[in-house]
Amino acid sequence: MFKIQLLSDKLAIALSSICVVHCLFFPFIIVLVPSLSAVLNIDHEVFHKGLLYIVVPLGLFALFLGYRRHKNSLVLWIGLSALFTLSIVAILGHKVLGEQLEIILTVITASILAYAHFRNFKFSKQHQCNTSNKK
Repeated sequence: MFKIQLLSDKLAIALSSICVVHCLFFPFIIVLVPSLSAVLNIDHEVFHKGLLYIVVPLGLFALFLGYRRHKNSLVLWIGLSALFTLSIVAILGHKVLGEQLEIILTVITASILAYAHFRNFKFSKQHQCNTSNKK
């Protein structure tokens, strides 16, 4: 179960990073290469909500497994708060928040979520090492 938790944290970090890259660079790519907009006709609302359906369950799974191992409640609460905020931002979308605020909040929150998963990963590995050394 330890390896599954570490793998899920790594995957959650990767998904958070994809979200940040998408939010920051996709508009520039479309402006620089306009023909891509026809090929990549992506509805951003659908993309964000689709990613959310993967990020939230995976994030909850990894955070709770890590918490069971290392008992660091701060990491858990940072991660849960980021998941909640990311969900609210994705649900409200740019129609309510405006495109700029949606991008800013998504980038900040996804970065915080990646940080929480990174700390979850580190604390879990540290706990595993400490437990192995005691045997």
